[in-house]
Amino acid sequence: MKEADNVKAFKPVRGMRDFLPEDAFKMRYAEQVSREIARLYGYEEVITPVLESHDLLAAKAGEEIRLRMYAFTDMGGRKVALRPEFTPSIARLVATKLRNAPKPLKLFCVGSLYRYDEPQQGRFREFWQANYELMGSSRPEADAEILTITDNLLQRLGVRNYWFKIGHMGVLRGILGQEEVAEEQQNRILHLLDTKRWDEALKLIEELNVSNRCITTVKEIFETKGKNASQVLEKAKKNVQGYENAVIALENLRDILDLARNSGVKFKTLIEMGYARGLEYYTGMIFEPYAPELDIALGGGGRYDRLIELFGGEPTPAVGVAQGVDRIVLATEKQKAALKAPEEKRVIVVPLSRDMLAEAFKISSLIRAKGILTETEMLGRSASKVLSHADKRGFDYALLVGAQEVKSGKIVLRDMKKREQKTVKIGDVLKEIMKKER
Repeated sequence: MKEADNVKAFKPVRGMRDFLPEDAFKMRYAEQVSREIARLYGYEEVITPVLESHDLLAAKAGEEIRLRMYAFTDMGGRKVALRPEFTPSIARLVATKLRNAPKPLKLFCVGSLYRYDEPQQGRFREFWQANYELMGSSRPEADAEILTITDNLLQRLGVRNYWFKIGHMGVLRGILGQEEVAEEQQNRILHLLDTKRWDEALKLIEELNVSNRCITTVKEIFETKGKNASQVLEKAKKNVQGYENAVIALENLRDILDLARNSGVKFKTLIEMGYARGLEYYTGMIFEPYAPELDIALGGGGRYDRLIELFGGEPTPAVGVAQGVDRIVLATEKQKAALKAPEEKRVIVVPLSRDMLAEAFKISSLIRAKGILTETEMLGRSASKVLSHADKRGFDYALLVGAQEVKSGKIVLRDMKKREQKTVKIGDVLKEIMKKER
């Protein structure tokens, strides 16, 4: 096989990506921030399998996701799939190993997921999410916290001008349920809405045995949206009078938004009553954050009060959100908002001869033990070449370990930013490096 053929043969599988150091840093930094926010809100991290039972993942995934799962039969004859999302795994965990855990139960997880989507900007077949799940509370404050967490994460990662598209699954389900539309048919209608096929959804409703009032109400609901939450909710409430559960859903959404607003959160909103998400397990508020530079959601979440019970657990209200880690990183790149970890000093230790290598390793270990990023020269290059390399990579200090200096208990400390150097006692090196003023 020719070398060019080798290169072509061993490219990543379509829809999968390699992350080079700079991109890997951005991804891991976004994960680090998501973990820190989880800690601040009291969410404990769990790790679930990448591979799960197909039945578990397909149970309430929605038609679109079921079609796009990486599913196969393993060598034991079991039908399994790569996880396309986290929530079913978390619900399984709560239904089994955490069924007696005190409530509210707050869980966080982060990792890769898989769907056979058509690769395009911001959409790949392997992608990353950070999930926050709150189980045990049916109150609006739980939903408001999930909105607040999302707002905090986007702020911390430097995303600008974002807004939340928000709806409530209880509105349409309340109307259709009162009209005795079966849940399976409701799911078909909501799937069409999720894929923005409103005309097809309305046609399907018209084909069912529903009242003219229902059709009129649904048409009005599809057109009820806007940035002023109070006005949209008031209009929607007038439209759905007589559909008791739909009215209750709107009052619930108002309570959630009022609580978030009154707590000082100031994210922009687009309230859309005909909005649905593709997952069939949602029962209440749903939302997706967007940034103007991308036409895809940066994440998504909502309330799911019956999923844990479906998997054999106790009836447990729950709400959560999946933050799209790689999509958020992409949004920051589009907005030229560089992801930056807190600055830290970087040191390179350079043995000036091979017999100084052990001493260089020793000094490197002493500095590294204090939490300072420290590298040791590994290629046997001249000091001038190493210093040039260190300058390009942004090192703060270089320590030149020479036999004559070490014999008298000293080494040469070079300040790479000031381009100055001096000889210091080995015991004083840390003190010099840790000086706050540069």
